Amino acid sequence: MKHPEIEKRIQDLLSKMTLEEKVGQLHQAGGSIVGAFDLSLEEILTMVQDGRMTEEEAHKMISNAKRDWHEDDLRAGRIGSYLGLVGSEEMNRMQHIAVEETRLGIPLINGFDVIHGFRTITPIPLAESCAWDTDLWERTARMSAEEAAAAGIHMTFSPMADVSKDPRWGRIAESAGEDALLNGLYGEAKVKGYQTDDLTRHDALAACVKHFAAYGAAEGGRDYNRVDMSPQRFEEEYLPSYERAVKAGARAVMPAFNDLSGVPCSVNKKLLTDILRRRWGFDGMTISDANAIAECVNHGIAEDRRDAARQALNAGMDMDMTSGCFLDHVKELVETGEVPMERLDEAVSDILRLKFELGLFDDPYRSGPEQEKAAMLTPAHRALAREAAQRSMVLLRNDGLLPLKAGLRIALAGKLAFEKDEMSGTWAGSYQPGDCKSIQDALDEEHIAYRAVAEDQPLPDCDVFLCAIGEGKNESGEAASRASLELTEADIALLKRLKESGKPVVAVVFAGRPLCLGPAVENADAILMAWHPGVEAGPAILDVLYGRVNPSAKLTAGFPSASGQCPSLYYDHIRTGRPAGKFKYTSKYLDAPVEPLFPFGFGLSYTSFRYSDISAVQTGLGIHAEITVQNIGDRAGDEIVQCYFRDPVARRVRPVRKLAAFEKAALRPGESRRIAFDIPKAAFGYYDQDMNFVIDDGLIEIHIGGNVRDTLQANVDYRSL
Repeated sequence: MKHPEIEKRIQDLLSKMTLEEKVGQLHQAGGSIVGAFDLSLEEILTMVQDGRMTEEEAHKMISNAKRDWHEDDLRAGRIGSYLGLVGSEEMNRMQHIAVEETRLGIPLINGFDVIHGFRTITPIPLAESCAWDTDLWERTARMSAEEAAAAGIHMTFSPMADVSKDPRWGRIAESAGEDALLNGLYGEAKVKGYQTDDLTRHDALAACVKHFAAYGAAEGGRDYNRVDMSPQRFEEEYLPSYERAVKAGARAVMPAFNDLSGVPCSVNKKLLTDILRRRWGFDGMTISDANAIAECVNHGIAEDRRDAARQALNAGMDMDMTSGCFLDHVKELVETGEVPMERLDEAVSDILRLKFELGLFDDPYRSGPEQEKAAMLTPAHRALAREAAQRSMVLLRNDGLLPLKAGLRIALAGKLAFEKDEMSGTWAGSYQPGDCKSIQDALDEEHIAYRAVAEDQPLPDCDVFLCAIGEGKNESGEAASRASLELTEADIALLKRLKESGKPVVAVVFAGRPLCLGPAVENADAILMAWHPGVEAGPAILDVLYGRVNPSAKLTAGFPSASGQCPSLYYDHIRTGRPAGKFKYTSKYLDAPVEPLFPFGFGLSYTSFRYSDISAVQTGLGIHAEITVQNIGDRAGDEIVQCYFRDPVARRVRPVRKLAAFEKAALRPGESRRIAFDIPKAAFGYYDQDMNFVIDDGLIEIHIGGNVRDTLQANVDYRSL
């Protein structure tokens, strides 16, 4: 909601600004690396992502090279924001130029990709989502904001609210998985954690929700690819997660790279104005993704960069990230009338509003070197990172081997057990080499004896093999889509070799996405999905393997048996007229199952839970459902109780099941608890063929259980009230 005093100050400042100064506010600049060549920070990050440069090489280059932050352009009023200016001292130097050496003294806003930690790296979002815990998500965002703000950052390009149903897409690592409700709750929690209730706090960050919209539905799971879908599916499955994050108060939104049904999101007025501004009432700032405005020329919707700038600004884009299209062309576009001055003033106002809300006009220097040093990688932050990793790891298989008993002779296999820097995962903030702890590091810290398995040597004598398999950090994330999700030949060969020894095998899987783990199921006695767990990877893994922590995480994306199942294995697919069955002419594969290897919501514990006595009744607000959950094992554990619904007959084909609610229950051995859910009637609504939002009378099935596949059912004869 707009603050009258801030709006007054915005209008006063606008009245003093020249056209050139207004255009300058729309430009976000990146730093160039000065050396024998000139590379922007964006280009270096891209080179790391696509493998042309190692992270260590990039870190060395950035650390040792002088960075050109285009100070002359800043003094001339041609820069309103920076991307990736890290370090309070450098940020304050640039802020001093903006505040003290420009005509109007308008402060800068500095943005950075704080995705899952700044210096203290926590599990990747897909991993953390498996905790199904909004409090945890908010606390890790709060920690990230404290560190990033101390380093001179004002805005994070997070949370990502992209529903991701295809694990071939590399950026599923940055999402909360395949469900709209979970993605929305994750985004909402992150916004609250980053921003707090007062953006002027020195440890607050403005949250920028991305990538608006439906970026996770890129065709074939190929990054930056097209998205084409019905308006009904868009409204029901993809739009709600962004809306929840925006309604949580996020002060910025980033449109996606992709086109949506033929119109790139960067120039999509329906998205940026009709939905975001008019329908949702958003009054924050919009900012393009890196170079995305210029790439509208590549899309073929813009004749040139000038035309791309015209379309983007008129569609509702406020700030241009690094392409320079606005800086180069908006002045002329306004002078010729192709962009109304009113639209330019709206964009400038949105940017100034965020700067005022952050308190930058009155307090431009929010941190210094001492505060920055004190904020990073503290013992409390490491403790939270360890907790987040413990609660994100999913136990997928256990033939009674886990938890491990103290004193067992360990043999450690697989290169990922030793490579600590692979633990950080994609988009790892301001991670420094060596910050992470590997499994090897954790064994050494705890003085647990182990032997390393060498590839070309006989297997050591041991009681159990710990075998690390899966992906390195650069094998998922942006520009890291994969056609094959199968384990590598080397990983499969290693698993078979260990299995043939006759000794038990624990497979610890590192990855940024679901993988095809059939060979692990065949050759390992236990499988722990560790994902990319962050700085406390090794200690958290040992906490789970030795039973100091009882695993409770549940999958937020199904795991395929074969890559060819993708993208059709997501849990909330719609029903078909010939559902899969033994009869030949049904919807199935000849060479692979239809169902995932591990379903949505699945995860094991070191105890067991029994579900009974389900009930459901209609209320004035929707449906009230209850179930009894009992811990029937011999140790305490947390169970994530999941409530789904199914609408058997509707005016449009509906999903086989849809997540409606969930609750985590902490139960002692033998303890029972009655778990209740109140599902609002709007949850049962959908869009008919004419895009009317409707709620049908008739049977509603309620399904409650420990995953989407294993549930109890109650029926309600629902009638509109």
